Amino acid sequence: MLSALAHSGDTIVVLPLLALAWWRSGFSRSGLEARTVASVFAAMVLVVVFKNVFRRDRPEGEWGAIYRKTDPHSFPSGHAARTMALAVAALVSAAFLPGLAFLAWSIALGISRVALGVHWLSDALAGWATGACAGLVVSLLIA
Repeated sequence: MLSALAHSGDTIVVLPLLALAWWRSGFSRSGLEARTVASVFAAMVLVVVFKNVFRRDRPEGEWGAIYRKTDPHSFPSGHAARTMALAVAALVSAAFLPGLAFLAWSIALGISRVALGVHWLSDALAGWATGACAGLVVSLLIA
């Protein structure tokens, strides 16, 4: 279960950067930084739970051997969920330009995961929905 949280390169980079931004804000509980850290973390936890409940195999293919070994379950896409949670947290916090940039990144990333053959389209769609819900709920709770 923890390997699914830790195997992803974007998680290794994004969470420390978000935590650093939150630290620089003085650990404010109502700012954009707190919302983004909590939203991405909530999306990560939800994805791990859903992957362990649904246990859907990834599409057959040669590319992405590391994902097929460390995280053989594809539903939902963790990449799509984490990036959408970040986008929604930014948009709800009225950080429109960064939010739109994160939204474009999330869409492009989800499509790329399908194009690379490591996810089904429904995995990306479910990831985006999971991330959007995590970002919205966390942002409303922290507001």
